[in-house]
Amino acid sequence: MTAATLAEVLEPAAVEGYALAGLVVLGWEDAVAFVEVAEAMGCPVILQAGPGCRAHTPVPVIGNMLRYLADNARVPVVCHLDHGYTVDECREGIDHGFTSVMFDGSRLPISENIDLTARLAEEAHAANVSVEGEVGFVGYATGAASAFTNPDEAARFDRESGADAIAISVGNVHLQTEPTDGIDFGALRAVEEVTTKPLVLHGGSGIPPTVRQQLAKETRVCKFNLGTELRQTFGAALRQSLKDKPDVFDRLEILKSTMPALRSSTEDILNRISKN
Repeated sequence: MTAATLAEVLEPAAVEGYALAGLVVLGWEDAVAFVEVAEAMGCPVILQAGPGCRAHTPVPVIGNMLRYLADNARVPVVCHLDHGYTVDECREGIDHGFTSVMFDGSRLPISENIDLTARLAEEAHAANVSVEGEVGFVGYATGAASAFTNPDEAARFDRESGADAIAISVGNVHLQTEPTDGIDFGALRAVEEVTTKPLVLHGGSGIPPTVRQQLAKETRVCKFNLGTELRQTFGAALRQSLKDKPDVFDRLEILKSTMPALRSSTEDILNRISKN
């Protein structure tokens, strides 16, 4: 199975009423665990490299690592560069194996956001790469506050940007360490009514699993970004392993010890929202 684009996996999800997980990757062990679970369940998966990952591991390295996994997987795997704040950041991802890029123009005036996204989409589509954009601003649990997506701006972005998917802000918040009941279904429906593209919710860790399941089945939300809860799983597993085996010093053995817990958490996430 070769690597897939975001458009290739989201379009069937939008039609058939399920969603995919955009799983935030920070290293080899979590990326492998995510793909192993997707293969076992027979469902596509999206491996995401966000700004933190890219600051630690340069784009040419992480891009080619994810692409290697995708090209050798038995299920469709999207290699997604998340939160590219400039067109040049996204171009670098396109040059180094990513099959999907997100241009985050959420802090820009809507006209500038649309113009830059459209310019990138033209280049990306010529290279068989998908583009995700954002309208509204998804805030942070301990940082900047959210600004809900304006339906009129979302409708214009849907028509004019050329993006394959649109990230929206309807109560979802980045870096939530506990699930909340913050999704505003009325605000989501208002955006759905005036758009046609698959919708994306960042800050998926703050959305309770049962609500993610409902959103996947009943709305056009086709992608949930999930990072915090998986980092929590990794951290807890690592601490337990070090406690249980204090004499182990081999880096590979220590990091591999986190993979069973990561596989278990990933399986639970995918079971809730996937087609299977």
